[in-house]
Amino acid sequence: MVPNSYPFMIGIKKLDIYILKKFLLLFIAAFFICLFVFMMQFTWKYVEDLVGKGISMELMGQFFWNIALYLTPQALPMAVLLASLITFGNLGESFELLAMKAAGIPLIRIMRPLFLFALLTVGVSFYFQNKVSPKAYLDMRTMLLSLKQSSPAVEIPEGIFYSGVPNVNLYVQKKNAETGMLYQMIIYKTDQGFDRAQIVLADSGKMEISRDKMHLTLHMWSGEQFESLQGAGSQMMQSGAESPYDRETFDYKRFIIDFDSNFSMLDKNLLANMAEAMDMKHINLTVDSLSQAMDSVGRQYYRDACAMYYRQPALKGADSIRFYQIVKAHPEGFDSLMARMSADKQTAAMQTARSAVQNIQSDLEWKAMVTHDGDYTMRRDRAAWFTVWTLSLVCLLFFFVGAPLGAIIRKGGLGVPVIISVVVFIIRYLIEISTLKMARDGNINMIVGMWMSTVVILPLSVFLTYKANRDSGLFNIETYLNFMRRLLGIRTKRHIAGKEVIINEPRMDLMPQFVSELGEECRNYNKQKHLLHAPSYVQTFFHYTSDTEVEQINERMEALIEELSNSRDRKVLGVINEYPILYTSAHTSPFHSVRLNKMAGILFPLGIVLWVRIWRFRLRLYRDLRQTVRTCDRLLLVLEGRTSVGQDGEDSEDTAAEHAAREASALKRKRIKWAILAVVAALILGWGAQTGWTEWKRHRMRTAQPAQQAPADPSAAPDNGNALPQSGQPLRLPAQAPDFTRQQ
Repeated sequence: MVPNSYPFMIGIKKLDIYILKKFLLLFIAAFFICLFVFMMQFTWKYVEDLVGKGISMELMGQFFWNIALYLTPQALPMAVLLASLITFGNLGESFELLAMKAAGIPLIRIMRPLFLFALLTVGVSFYFQNKVSPKAYLDMRTMLLSLKQSSPAVEIPEGIFYSGVPNVNLYVQKKNAETGMLYQMIIYKTDQGFDRAQIVLADSGKMEISRDKMHLTLHMWSGEQFESLQGAGSQMMQSGAESPYDRETFDYKRFIIDFDSNFSMLDKNLLANMAEAMDMKHINLTVDSLSQAMDSVGRQYYRDACAMYYRQPALKGADSIRFYQIVKAHPEGFDSLMARMSADKQTAAMQTARSAVQNIQSDLEWKAMVTHDGDYTMRRDRAAWFTVWTLSLVCLLFFFVGAPLGAIIRKGGLGVPVIISVVVFIIRYLIEISTLKMARDGNINMIVGMWMSTVVILPLSVFLTYKANRDSGLFNIETYLNFMRRLLGIRTKRHIAGKEVIINEPRMDLMPQFVSELGEECRNYNKQKHLLHAPSYVQTFFHYTSDTEVEQINERMEALIEELSNSRDRKVLGVINEYPILYTSAHTSPFHSVRLNKMAGILFPLGIVLWVRIWRFRLRLYRDLRQTVRTCDRLLLVLEGRTSVGQDGEDSEDTAAEHAAREASALKRKRIKWAILAVVAALILGWGAQTGWTEWKRHRMRTAQPAQQAPADPSAAPDNGNALPQSGQPLRLPAQAPDFTRQQ
């Protein structure tokens, strides 16, 4: 046993190494690509804080390094998904995966080395999120905050006002980058306050920064200065000048402005309490301490409310009894007491009550803000704690999504796998972001919100792994097309072509008898089953029985076609392609399960639809069996050496396809003739009905006119239909039938 199993184990180890080599190269490339994309997306949000700050390359490199460490746990799941998709897609596209399965190695066994690597990725992601990423995030946020508070580097653009210098707005029409000269300058200074604002116009100028980078010097030539004098005193305002100012013309002028352009890093401890900057241990300690603090605050708020708003005086037993007797003796309510008060007292009481209620409401709202902030901070920290687990497990789940998808799709490269990976990642990301926000806001349970994305991805991974292990055609378009054809009853034709190499020749001497028996069985079945009649509703849904006769006919026909498909005669191949594809169970019941059939029969609208569908398939089976009989007759002629028989009894040279085309053309002409006759008959019947209706209406009008005329003799009594006619007078029907119900 050992010598036989040892080489097998060596082969499996080589297979593992081979798969790992293919996967690792793709994983490394996918990881760096995903990390680069995430870094660019993250940096784009803070590009305004980085540009124009005069940051050294060392600080910039440190900033991007911290971003890379922080985003590594987010890039790992995407890299695992993309690499597993491409790896198994390449194996399937090159038929290597098929060869492994043909050798008896299941897909689960092929995935084993990559499964172990995915477990290692889960551990790496957990370590990064718990240890490395919090420190990197703290350094990155500290650097960003430091950059926001630092002064920007002076890079004055052309044609627009520049406000990068504190309390100064600069406008430059044109500048010379080589000499540093600025032309057509406008300066608006508010360093001495808005009351002493200064506007400087200069023909040219130059700007310099001191060596210590603490001051900015502006050299200007050939200009004017305007200074507001609104803050100099009120005497000039009283003299009648609406906007007093001082004007100065100069050939050269210099301004020195305080400008600190040095970069200084802030203290990291200022941001150490952020949830993203703490590991799981510190998050637990913070949540516990904050929970205790909020509990103490809540208890204190409760005691204050009981003492101020729900205060109950401490009464003795005798005082309580006396108070009860007074209330019983004077059962007056609030409305009666208010009615006995004067209007002024009522207004004063209402205002006092309204102000008291407003004070209580504002006090409670302020306390609610305090408790709400504390609750939000705790939910945010708990969400960060759960994120460490969920983002780590996603690496494993994405592997069981990517590997089965690659094995099913069998498409390598960067086309289809990239699209599928992006779609899966976006779906998971949207679910995670939405549920995370709802969990932090307290709209849903914290555990439900944080694990929702994992719960959605988990059944998808299990389903795809099961389908891939069963070699399911989940993404095979033909599978869905065949299902829709069977559901809608769309016909499919046979496509049997001649074989270049034939091993077993068909026994043509036995085929005529076999074909005759098949045709006779189809005739007998159509005569006995009465397929043209509507099926029984009760028999269809509540007494399901399989039609074994049709199944036997179908098996016999398929065996005949399989045997004759090895023929070298093109006429035979053309005839057997005319055999229809039979549906052997669609005309009996909608389902093979008895319970499903009964349930469908009870549901009235669904049952009627399925019943009509079954009737349709009965009619189709009737036509298919007739087509089978005609094809058998034509095949007999071909097997006997004749394709058709003429009127003179001699064999013609027409092929079976030509004969079928003639029959189809004749049938088409027959249908057109009957359609024309039906249209003509419909027109004749319509014209006759219209004429008859018109004549009947005229007859009604002629018969109704004499009855409506009044009698010629005024003395004659009116005939209401109740009096009997006198002798010698003809019997006449009343114009209106008497109302016997009223007489009764």
